[in-house]
Amino acid sequence: MEVISTIAALRARLKEEGSIAFVPTMGNLHEGHLNLMRQAREHGRCVVASIFVNPLQFGPNEDFNRYPRNFERDCKIAESAGCDYLFHPSVDEMYPNDYNTEIMIKGISNKFEGAFRPVHFNGVATIVAKLFNATKPNYAVFGQKDYQQTLVVKQLTKDLLFDLKIIIAPTLREFDGLAMSSRNIYLSDKERDDALVLFKALNTATEAILNGERKRVTINAIMHNDLRKIPYIKIDYASSADANTLEEQDTFSPNQKIVLLIAVYLGKTRLIDNSIVTIVG
Repeated sequence: MEVISTIAALRARLKEEGSIAFVPTMGNLHEGHLNLMRQAREHGRCVVASIFVNPLQFGPNEDFNRYPRNFERDCKIAESAGCDYLFHPSVDEMYPNDYNTEIMIKGISNKFEGAFRPVHFNGVATIVAKLFNATKPNYAVFGQKDYQQTLVVKQLTKDLLFDLKIIIAPTLREFDGLAMSSRNIYLSDKERDDALVLFKALNTATEAILNGERKRVTINAIMHNDLRKIPYIKIDYASSADANTLEEQDTFSPNQKIVLLIAVYLGKTRLIDNSIVTIVG
């Protein structure tokens, strides 16, 4: 595996490569990231991953400065997953002093994460577009855990005519159901135990849907009721919506695919999770 830090060097290396599969990350790699890289290997002859903690997608009171970073460890993990090139640019490389462009995706980015983190998806769209232009991949692999982000990336790819296929890999979970996340290391032992309530809330709501529940307000209430069993939890949202458009209709239709979305704070740590389920016909 070769580590590359400049766009010019990356383009030079990839110019002669064949089919390229790309996995963008912010580092602090875990088994979920490795799964993305393994899926990339199934599609591309050359696997490229990036590690870049993108300042544009962090708000002023978020955890950009303390976001976990361990580059030496990440290199070993990426190489073990079969990554061919690891792109690790500086902030100045991606956003030089004269940089003045930002991409905004309307509609799909306005609610849920977009409502609670107003600058987030503009930053995501901007860095993803730049990374796509730097790597020129045939495939790009993203994880379902950041579900709304996957919709934003699909919209970006469609609207800006990127010639590549987006692949969404299922969420990988710990043995007890907690979604794998770089931010899990922030959790205390008690918070780590209490974090299982997210998975429980998703499962309880899914069971209700499979038993015939179609009303959005009821589905949402089921998730809220489970989450509130942790007294100190702060709920940003626990909501159900159409899986393709994020439309929040009052009653879902038979055979409609919906997504259950949760974002909460446990102490100072913000966690997100989701599940996709089809309304009973």
